[in-house]
Amino acid sequence: MIKILKYGEVENKDIFARGSVKTNVEGIVSEIIENVKTNGDKALFEYCEKFDKAKLSSFAVSADEIENAVKSADEKFINILKKAAANIRKFHEKQVRTSFIINDENGIVTGQKIIPVDCAGLYVPGGTAAYPSTVLMDAIPAKIAGVKNLVMVTPPRPDGSVNPVILAAAHIAGIDKIFKVGGAQAIAALAYGTESIPKADKIVGPGNAFVAEAKKQVFGLVSIDMVAGPSEILIVADETVNPKYAAADLLSQAEHDKMASAVLVTTSKKVAEAVQKEIELQIPMLKRAEIARASVDNNGKIIVADDIKTAIDIANEIAPEHLELCVDNPFDYLDEIRHAGSVFMGKNCPEALGDYLAGANHTLPTSGTAKFSSPLSVDDFVKKTQYTYYTADALKKVAYDVAYFAEQEGLTAHAKSAVIRLEE
Repeated sequence: MIKILKYGEVENKDIFARGSVKTNVEGIVSEIIENVKTNGDKALFEYCEKFDKAKLSSFAVSADEIENAVKSADEKFINILKKAAANIRKFHEKQVRTSFIINDENGIVTGQKIIPVDCAGLYVPGGTAAYPSTVLMDAIPAKIAGVKNLVMVTPPRPDGSVNPVILAAAHIAGIDKIFKVGGAQAIAALAYGTESIPKADKIVGPGNAFVAEAKKQVFGLVSIDMVAGPSEILIVADETVNPKYAAADLLSQAEHDKMASAVLVTTSKKVAEAVQKEIELQIPMLKRAEIARASVDNNGKIIVADDIKTAIDIANEIAPEHLELCVDNPFDYLDEIRHAGSVFMGKNCPEALGDYLAGANHTLPTSGTAKFSSPLSVDDFVKKTQYTYYTADALKKVAYDVAYFAEQEGLTAHAKSAVIRLEE
């Protein structure tokens, strides 16, 4: 049963603790990466047969496979995917940055160019779960950013096919190439390139412990979005919240993973007890009841705070992936929220809206990293290059200032490079 804690009456370590995952996969992942780096496609074929039980002759998903997937997919679901894609595009188009130029002094030009990465790699999990929402959320910002070579990797089924729903979402999102390869070996292929799979400059997307560790190990050679931890939700609720709604929203994240964290911070002990009871009623009705049960029992908590200000202070300290403000007049409190991946405003905005349809990105910082990082966005798929231009006359005016500055740092060659042009 989810535990109820009274803020101020228990130690802070109990209030702010969260689920964490410890793995011992570093060595295995390192070997996989080195094998793919050295042997390319040969290693990938071997790993596909070993881990996915699929004997492949090619990794590439053909145009016919994509066309058949779109035709075979449920028409209603295809329409919902298109609606979600439109909302995601609308939201992320507002994130596009523009280059700038400053030319307000004679002979001096400075500026900045916004340039998309040449190739982005998207990892989409396979296996028993299919996440077309991940395809849309990761691919659409990349296309808006202007990425010309957008590559998706996803594990094959034993028969060599890919879940048609994943392929349909990739088609709607505009992904350029799709390859049947998963796990740490897929991340290695994107990081180093193989005979079949191009080297990416950026790798994004969730995965299991092996995928997460592989992303961590190749970071620096390529850029990555983040190393995601277990799913999280924190609800700040006053006495007016419907306990059924709060329980359902907490369980929407608890069903993800046994290590997921579901937290309610409320100003009402009555609400706390009602939500605790409601969770017990709802868990047996879930398809993933065993997972939700473990998550709630091990990592879930209900915290009773004296007032909304204290509740928000607790939320900011935890810095959750998803934060629901289930209070009257939620916009009155929005400016007080400093640390959260994504905020869901009011009592009619379940976190599931953000997962699928609303348009804001669902690839979010976890494990408290919302204190210093942001949701996936168009910015993740661009880089900035700056430039500077001075005429001879403009340089003459500042050369001795540059030289003097350099000399204070003991860098006489820097100083010389600024004044040597004045000696000619």
